Amino acid sequence: MTANTPPSFRSGNLDDPRLSAALKTLELTVRRRLDGVLHGDHQGLIPGPGSEPGDARLYQPGDDVRQMDWSVTARTTHPHVRQMVADRELETWIVADLSASLDFGTADCEKRDLVIAAAAAITHLTSCGGNRIGAVVTTGDKTIRIPARSGRMHAHALLRKIAATPHAEDGVRGDLKGGIESLRRPQRKRGLAVVISDFLGPIDWQRSLRAISNRHDLLAVEVLDPRDLELPDVGNVVLHDPETGRTREFNVSPELRADFADAAQQHRIDVEQTLRSCGAPVLTLRTDRDWISDVVRFVATRRTSFGAPVNGAPRQ
Repeated sequence: MTANTPPSFRSGNLDDPRLSAALKTLELTVRRRLDGVLHGDHQGLIPGPGSEPGDARLYQPGDDVRQMDWSVTARTTHPHVRQMVADRELETWIVADLSASLDFGTADCEKRDLVIAAAAAITHLTSCGGNRIGAVVTTGDKTIRIPARSGRMHAHALLRKIAATPHAEDGVRGDLKGGIESLRRPQRKRGLAVVISDFLGPIDWQRSLRAISNRHDLLAVEVLDPRDLELPDVGNVVLHDPETGRTREFNVSPELRADFADAAQQHRIDVEQTLRSCGAPVLTLRTDRDWISDVVRFVATRRTSFGAPVNGAPRQ
């Protein structure tokens, strides 16, 4: 295991000292690499315009026409837009997909470990300054809701509960759509919704995610293993699908490898296009890469593209 490989969370026992040690190691890794990535009183990981109405100003080319203030425009006969004030407190909700397809990894860790690592990074980046964070964990056969609260103790408890979530039974399909749907009720103030999944399987969650995007900022964290994208040249092999319970023997021929790679690439394109159509930027983490460096690069890129905060608020 390298310095930036997430620790293994195989225990699933809240009282197991190995789980506590693994979470402590993860916390130290996240704090060491991510402290200082977001400076100042920033309202969240995904910079946005906020949700509280502020002052009106003259319209400038490039402004969002949806922010037009028609009453001021009519009174002054010049187009005005209503500026939005950044929220001082952020409520973040994580949808953590821990279905059976995540209990898999052929490189430095399992995808499940990366889900927990991503949740730790999101928690660290969004839970300061009185911000609240909650989570919905879905395994396919059950959905676990962790209420949104603030404070370091709650953040530790949230990560511990995610890490200790029992593995899905063999043959149980994932239910990402159900996890996303669970964020729609009850309705909450504008915040940040983060969906962490490998996004394998049918794309039946688009409408649910689009409904969430109407009220909240979105972030999608895609967790992948090299074998999700291509098959190794191993000849005859027995493969088991944990979400259907089916086991089949294959001859991994060059033709099969090519067909698999093409299908996997097309699915990734479809997933990315669907996520972006819902307004969700995509952070991709892989079991064969330095995940924490990928997080740092993503956050730095997002801040650059949206503009650095001015006096604690993002540029309008």
